[in-house]
Amino acid sequence: MALPEYLLAAALGISLAAAVGFRVFVPLLVVAIAAQVGWADLPPAFSWLGSATAIAMLAAAAVAEVAAYYIPGVDNLLDALAAPLAVIAGTLLVAAPLWDLPPLLKWTTAVVAGGGAAGLTQGLTSLLRAKSTLATGGLANPVVSTGELGGSLLLSILALLMPLLALVLVAVGLVFIFRRIRRLARRTV
Repeated sequence: MALPEYLLAAALGISLAAAVGFRVFVPLLVVAIAAQVGWADLPPAFSWLGSATAIAMLAAAAVAEVAAYYIPGVDNLLDALAAPLAVIAGTLLVAAPLWDLPPLLKWTTAVVAGGGAAGLTQGLTSLLRAKSTLATGGLANPVVSTGELGGSLLLSILALLMPLLALVLVAVGLVFIFRRIRRLARRTV
């Protein structure tokens, strides 16, 4: 791969990793479906992701995850449980498109950029949910959950179609979420 291809691959992976911070299984399901229909090429080590079995399992996990985020109290607990899973999934989604880099460079980039993007997104959305719970007694949490689901779907699809634009959207989105959390923090103090 040439440098521009590596940059596109990194943008794709980082954008998908950020989407994992919103919902762990939705971006993985989107990539699996895209691979199954031929819209995404997976390296040999990740070809299992495009299998019918993986799609079925990811679909079941995604439905369960999405539904659980609409249950008061469970949503906050799920945020704590999803954090390590998001970092792992984010790491894998960055490593996959960078499959032909030397292993040390690939996995260092994947852990730092992928795990970092997923962890940062997950952390900010968890904080937003916690502030929403404090400010509204959890009544606004379904709105937060719907926004996260939409963000995960939109970002996953956009990452596959236009990775650089998706990466810009990630940066803008993180700034927006951070500002929203600060605004909520001022109201609850």
